[in-house]
Amino acid sequence: MKKIIVDNISVSPLIIGTGDLSKMDGTWILDEFVAAGGTTIDMAYQYTNSEVIIGQWMKEQHNREQLILLSKCAHPLKGETTPRVHPEAITHDLLISLERLGTDYIDLYALHRDDESVAVEPIIDTLNEHVSNGLIRTFGASNWSYQRIQQANDYAEQHGLKGFTFNSPNLSLAVALEARWPGCVSADEHTVQWHHNNQLPLLSWSAQGGGFFSGAFAPEDRSNEEMVRVYYSEPNWERYRRAVILADEKKVTPTQIALYFVLHRPFPTAAIIGPRSSEELAQSFAVLSLDIHESDLQWLNLERDER
Repeated sequence: MKKIIVDNISVSPLIIGTGDLSKMDGTWILDEFVAAGGTTIDMAYQYTNSEVIIGQWMKEQHNREQLILLSKCAHPLKGETTPRVHPEAITHDLLISLERLGTDYIDLYALHRDDESVAVEPIIDTLNEHVSNGLIRTFGASNWSYQRIQQANDYAEQHGLKGFTFNSPNLSLAVALEARWPGCVSADEHTVQWHHNNQLPLLSWSAQGGGFFSGAFAPEDRSNEEMVRVYYSEPNWERYRRAVILADEKKVTPTQIALYFVLHRPFPTAAIIGPRSSEELAQSFAVLSLDIHESDLQWLNLERDER
């Protein structure tokens, strides 16, 4: 399994998301993910029960050193909208996450949201302190604009500090028309170009477009208001139609084609996945052995009319 490198840390191309872990029956999905070769687990201070469940699972399996933990901080508290992107919240969330997980350090630590009214300088300073103290190995951003990441990294470079070493926005074959949830960021063409230019690793959430390619939706079916609002556009439906054609040729599903697209961008990428069954997990790992020509990917993404 080819992995991507984030600040000298080897990250599996498929990252298992655990936002809904507390709703699932046991930790079998984690067992199967690791057995298939996965190493990287996504979580957040906001996912309270998930961190506790993962911590207990790691204790039982004695496998902490074989895993890469990606956690996030500074999300508004549940039921509130007040931003919490400041040094105190970062430190508060980190210490509690470490306690829940029963570990001394987190490999990849990210800001879960941004607050552009807060200067980047104290944020970068605080995160560097936690790196120096050994509580985190490296850090990045989730749902930050590329302009703010660049601003933060410019400050870090000017002061001999570590900057953001990865970004975790939404990136999928289905281009989001607007934010799926308040404060979220999807990678538009300018963000994609910035990543291409800088080769900064991108760890995509909702990499499969929230199920857009599953076949459960159709242009005339507008019953799912969130899907309609975020993904219903003629360009996305054309991407879906082309994904169906490629899937038929490769004897896979359109969702697998969409996942392949995210994993084969001109910069390092990994995809956060949320399988609900063994079959869905196996289908995601099967994508790693697919081979699709670059010209077909360009056609898939409407960058060319002919294959």
